[in-house]
Amino acid sequence: MLNAVGKPQHIALFGGNSDIGVAIVEEYLTKGPINVTLLNRTEPTAAIQTIEKAGGTATFIEFDATDFDSHPAIFEQIKGDIDVAIVAFGVLGDNEEQWQNQAKAVQAAQINYTGAVSVGVLLAERMKSQSHGTIVALSSVAGVKVRRSNFVYGSTKAGFDGFFTQLGEALREFGVNVLVVRPGQVRTKMSAGVKEAPLTVDREDVAKAVVDAVHNRKQELWVHPAFQAVMLVLQHIPKPIFRKLPL
Repeated sequence: MLNAVGKPQHIALFGGNSDIGVAIVEEYLTKGPINVTLLNRTEPTAAIQTIEKAGGTATFIEFDATDFDSHPAIFEQIKGDIDVAIVAFGVLGDNEEQWQNQAKAVQAAQINYTGAVSVGVLLAERMKSQSHGTIVALSSVAGVKVRRSNFVYGSTKAGFDGFFTQLGEALREFGVNVLVVRPGQVRTKMSAGVKEAPLTVDREDVAKAVVDAVHNRKQELWVHPAFQAVMLVLQHIPKPIFRKLPL
């Protein structure tokens, strides 16, 4: 459980190489030592070193988001209660290639959506049995208003967002909270080759906001906060006009 200052004893990071996920763990480590389980396809050496240097304990479990049948057994390897679970794995990809390449489009859908649903259901089962815990689901503003420029990625995040938002509703009566985080562009490895957009933030900005939101048991978080208003406006722009915007 979270203690009086909001520090968990055990964090499970699904997507152990995620820049944002590791930044959230680092922010928690400023409050004291934590046990961290890193789930990733390959051993995230840099993340392990970062965690241990900050005084935490890191355990690696091999995890393939698209090997759905293996997920229940992987959860059996995670020891003890999970106080905070961060669902942070995903791929961006080249939209113009994806929508014209069946294999690439399906891969993005399986990793970003189906894999996340698989993990989300198993986390819900685990946390229901604990009667406590928080799932931090890293969504995106791209899923709130799907745009032509990245509609494959955006559509996967739209499904992801909808699933975890309503999973939170389903889990409310069991003492489990789900925080859906909707960042805009964040300076990470994933966005390194993408032109920087307005309201771009650093991963540390997201991490600080997430830790505060978990402590306050919020259900949604926009980073940058202005995106909530921006997305509200974009949702109501008629399609012929929206089509002409440089988005």
